[in-house]
Amino acid sequence: MKQNQMKAWLYLLPAILFLGVFMVYPLIDVLVYSFEEKYNFVTQTSQGIGLFNYAKVLRDHQFLDAVKNTFLLVIITVPLSTGIALLISLGLNAIKPLRKMFQTIYFLPYVTNTLAVGLVFMVLFKTTDYSSGLINSLLSALGMRQVDFIDGPYWAKMLVLCLYTVWVVMPFKVLILTSALASVDQEYYNAAKMDAASPWRVFRKITLPMISPMIYYLVITGFIGAFKAYSDAVALFGVELGKAGMNTMVGYVYDSLYGDRGGYPSYASAAALILFAIVLTITCINLLISKKRVRY
Repeated sequence: MKQNQMKAWLYLLPAILFLGVFMVYPLIDVLVYSFEEKYNFVTQTSQGIGLFNYAKVLRDHQFLDAVKNTFLLVIITVPLSTGIALLISLGLNAIKPLRKMFQTIYFLPYVTNTLAVGLVFMVLFKTTDYSSGLINSLLSALGMRQVDFIDGPYWAKMLVLCLYTVWVVMPFKVLILTSALASVDQEYYNAAKMDAASPWRVFRKITLPMISPMIYYLVITGFIGAFKAYSDAVALFGVELGKAGMNTMVGYVYDSLYGDRGGYPSYASAAALILFAIVLTITCINLLISKKRVRY
């Protein structure tokens, strides 16, 4: 028995070392940085230990703007993308001819480079000296006022960012939900037909409970992914997200390290741990809700 345990630990040793070096140690390092007040990266010295960095970050209007942008992105895109993906998956599950072809088409954005998709959205929405953008051209054709979606009002920029995020995450959710729908036992649907149940009742009483684990999985991972959003905003508005008013919490951490106002690892560490606490709290709440709502 002891020999088997020793073999098991030997098998696990590479993974344990990898996780320790690249995950546990950096997390401890970030925790230490976050409490070192006025840490100087060059001299590797600080002026004490305390909560100054957290207070500084929480009073920073740029961090508060990043928190607002991130929460708006999460609240809008996660339910919207999950709901649209469910509708598309139900449609794909209902059709027989060319189903594989349509599944492939819907999955294509997932394997497309994020920045490439961002360039497409720039062509659609950005106003330049040479073009007003495809969407603005359509608005003009309909007799509506043109809007600068990339450099214009805040609501327009947030609208484009939400549309872009939904577009990027949609293929993965469609793939997962389509697989979940295909795994539902057909005997339940046959029994519902015998009872002459309406389509809405079949969806509410059979389909939704049977695929609820996958839905909550997508919701939880969607929340985590949306809170970590950064590359989506960069693809649309460039690296100067703070000037564009579209920075996210991850973007704030990056700017605190490498941006024009960077070089402050202690502030970046405090902001990163605040983000970690928010994501952990929301994830725990979702898990508690899923225990009551999800059928396993």
